[in-house]
Formats: sequence, structure tokens, C-alpha cells
Amino acid sequence: MLFLHPFNTGTVEYNPLIMTIVEALLLSLSLCVDSLVVSATTAFHSKVSYRRGILMALIFGLCQGLFPLLGALIGDVARSFIEAVDHWVAFGLLLFVGGKMIVDGLRNKGEEAPQRTVVNPGTMVLLGIATSIDAFAVGIGMGLEHTMSDVLWAVGMIGGTTVIVSLVGVYLGRRNIPVPERTATILAGVVLIGLGVKILLEHLVLN
Repeated sequence: MLFLHPFNTGTVEYNPLIMTIVEALLLSLSLCVDSLVVSATTAFHSKVSYRRGILMALIFGLCQGLFPLLGALIGDVARSFIEAVDHWVAFGLLLFVGGKMIVDGLRNKGEEAPQRTVVNPGTMVLLGIATSIDAFAVGIGMGLEHTMSDVLWAVGMIGGTTVIVSLVGVYLGRRNIPVPERTATILAGVVLIGLGVKILLEHLVLN
């Protein structure tokens, strides 16, 4: 990717450790697909109020931002030990998570989720954790491949995007508007695999 040095506007240098806004946005949208589906389904079956919907979106955003940050901290520590193969590890993690999403999407038959009558904050936290496990694995790859300054703003974007997308899910669920879960999940998986391939090619081509 291209990085324009702020102190030398005449030069453009390539730095694979810099995460672009487009990459961070694609990563954010891919990781928050589960949050969109769960928030929409919960709002539809539980008829949560918009006030509780906002709380749920904030909890989902917090979990979705915290888990990749924790993963990135582990990846950052491990980088010095596996520097020679860190790009392969990052690629493998994104391939695994993306492949899992594609398989889940293909297996999804559109069954209705079980009915829920009450969604309390404790349940929201459990749902937030459940939808953020994949983000933890992706975070490890982020820590291996990017500087912590990049990770911090990317994690902030992931969390913020999740809040917005979850609020959209709550709105859709309350309006009984179906979410294209299968298509969104498969597309998210393809995007994650694509990002993994990009990381691998950058290292293989430049090194």
C-alpha cells in the first residue's frame, strides 16, 4: 500500500505495516456481520425498545473493539519470536476465519432463531462476546502485521462501525425487515480471505 510521508510531500514510499483506511473499513464491516444479524434477530424476536437497542449496540461495539485489541497485544508480543513467518500466520488466521464464515453462510438455511422475551444487559454481554470471538483471532494477525498505533485506530473504527451497524440491525429487526444473513456472511468471509492474500503477497513480492 502507498504511504505519503507527512514531512516529505514529494516522496511516496511503500510500507506494509501501514493499514489504510479502506483496509480498516473492509475489516470492520466484515467483522461486524454477526453483530448485524444478532441485533436484527434479537430486536425482531424480543421487540426490544430503541433505548435497549442502543445499549445493545454499544455493548456489541465495545466487545468487537476489545477482542481484536487483546488479540493484537498477543500478536505484537509474539511478532519478535515468529518474525520470519508472521505473514504466514496472519494469512492463516484470516483464511481460517474467512473460510469459517463462508462455510457458515453456505450452511445457513435461514432457520428462525428461538423466541426470546427478555434481553437484559447480561444477555447482551454474552451475545457481544459470542459475536467477537472471530475478531480476537483476526486481532492476533493485526498485531503480527501492523504497529500498535495502527491497531489502535483500526480497533476504534471496528468498534464504531459495529455500533452503527448494530443500530441498523435493531432498526431492521423492529421493522421486521429481513437481513440477508447468508449473502453478508459469505461476502465477509471472502473479504477477510482477500485481506489475508494481500498480506501474504506483499511479503512474498517485497521480500
